[in-house]
Amino acid sequence: MRRHIVTFAFAFALFVAVWPSFAARPGSAAKDVWLKAQSTRFTLIGDASEKEIRNVGMRLEQFREAFSQISSQIFSHSVIDSSVPITVVVFKNDSEYRPFKPLHQGKPADVSGHFQSSGDVAYIALAAGRGGGNPYAVIFHEYVHALTSGGAIRATPGGGLPTPLPTPLPTWISEGLAEYFSSFEVSGGGKNGRLGAAIASHARLLGASQLIPLETLLAVDQTSPFYVETDKKSLFYAESWALTHYLLRPGGRRLQFRQFISALAQGKPADLSFRQAFQTGYAAIEQELRNYIALGRYPTEDVTFGRQLGFKEEMKTVALSEAEVQAYLGDMLWRIHRSVDGEAFLNRALSLDPGLALAHLSLGTLRLRQNRYAEARRHFRRAIEAGSQDYLAHYYYALAIHREQVDESQYVSDLPEESVREMRAALRLARQLNPDFADTYKLLAFINLVRGEDLDEAIELINRAISLAPNREDLVYLLAQIQLRRKDYTAARRTALSLAGGAAKSDVLERANSMLENIAEIEGRLAQTKAEGEANPAQSSAPLPGQRFKGDQVRGLLTRIDCDDAGVTLTVKTESRSFKFRTTQSSQLILVRYTPDVPTSMICGPINPAKPVIVTYHGAAQPRAADVDGEPIGVEFVKPDWK
Repeated sequence: MRRHIVTFAFAFALFVAVWPSFAARPGSAAKDVWLKAQSTRFTLIGDASEKEIRNVGMRLEQFREAFSQISSQIFSHSVIDSSVPITVVVFKNDSEYRPFKPLHQGKPADVSGHFQSSGDVAYIALAAGRGGGNPYAVIFHEYVHALTSGGAIRATPGGGLPTPLPTPLPTWISEGLAEYFSSFEVSGGGKNGRLGAAIASHARLLGASQLIPLETLLAVDQTSPFYVETDKKSLFYAESWALTHYLLRPGGRRLQFRQFISALAQGKPADLSFRQAFQTGYAAIEQELRNYIALGRYPTEDVTFGRQLGFKEEMKTVALSEAEVQAYLGDMLWRIHRSVDGEAFLNRALSLDPGLALAHLSLGTLRLRQNRYAEARRHFRRAIEAGSQDYLAHYYYALAIHREQVDESQYVSDLPEESVREMRAALRLARQLNPDFADTYKLLAFINLVRGEDLDEAIELINRAISLAPNREDLVYLLAQIQLRRKDYTAARRTALSLAGGAAKSDVLERANSMLENIAEIEGRLAQTKAEGEANPAQSSAPLPGQRFKGDQVRGLLTRIDCDDAGVTLTVKTESRSFKFRTTQSSQLILVRYTPDVPTSMICGPINPAKPVIVTYHGAAQPRAADVDGEPIGVEFVKPDWK
């Protein structure tokens, strides 16, 4: 993030004390006429003039085009992520904008504009009639991060699974590029753009400071002192900007910079990638950078727009109703961590128009994030009944149904047939409205995984999700789960290894390693069973119940199966007590039927009627939870009268 972005803080009581008129009159902002316009990639609303709103839209479209042109020269593949819809709020002046700014220490922050993304939607806000402040530098900086999905390299050859897995851009590149593009200005009467203008504060700091050693700079991540400590962070931003500027300057090392990033995307070590790309070591480039900074000349780069950008001639601005204005502003407010203010606006919108889909969708999303799933589901249903054509209304409706089935232990307690039908119907509509939203395919694949049905289709669905969002480790992990459920151990191992070798998140790395251990154990047991069968064919042809597996055993009634993303818990009731067995992967279990009364697949949730079983397990020396008795090896379904 740009270093002078404020830290959002929730302090509504103090805000009320500072702005009593705003808190008392949540509808005051709708007195003026608010307009809505649509450019190629942005929805724009505001109480500014139509001309000012269009100018903001055009400026943003020009910036995105400039970034697209230059980034294609830096990266060997497309890095632009345009899946998140962006709404731009253009206030006519700073006094109108002030009540809607992010809060800093309980007061509206001293910013001239802000960019905020919640993963599903994003907002840009600024004042058209601003004084001396320029909102675009901050907005452009943050927009670069949004366009590159937080700075991820995407290496996605054919076949669905990225090889290697996407690697996060080094922090210095991510922030250096964002700073380089933040100075974008329009030139040539709107036909050209200009990038790379000197940032005076950076130039002054670099001239008065001892530079961070290049090897140290390149190793900084978001936990490093140079990124989290204010005095060091300023120098880190400045030097990252200067190094990026030096590498991208016309006639400079741009091609080598591209080769360096490409090598990182292929999983090569940073040191080796650097030396091979630049054909020299850190010391030489560091000296070149010192010389460049000493010159104090930062040449700009011009971009020519080869086509008409932004608005189409037939697109007209339309007036928003007061309820719509309240809904937009309420949605923006709660997404900058001002949920009380946001709810006040959304409730005002629904009091004016009880069937307003936009307000119901926003409130439903807020309730979903507050884990109030029943309320969320009702709001999404109201939005759908009002005719919402927003794919998120349908996707979130399905997600709320799913989340309602998750118990306090994060287990999927049940996926009843009726719920599955509702979820799939909603997800089909979400898919039709936006076929490029990865999470729709993920949830559809997860439903199939939990129910143990149409696993080939589940593989196709999750591969589609991965192709849309190749930097998502959760999608790749779900692929491994499905492969394991299909007993395709070779494919599951290959996928888990790709995660274990490059996972950025520790929990994903832990799960991948656990899966690899489980696969090794399964294959070991299968090999042992095969060897024993070959050594003694007479016994291997028909093992009796209870003799197939080695370990501790419990005989009783299987009363429920609880599932979550990480594994499965079995509850078995005997005459004396109930046992719980936990495995991190459902597919590591070997299930055996000695009776045709048991179906070939079982749905997670209560088992009614309960099924007689013999569970062979390893005792849990250090159980994950106090009520877990062990890890199951095999489950044998037997006839009720078997002894």
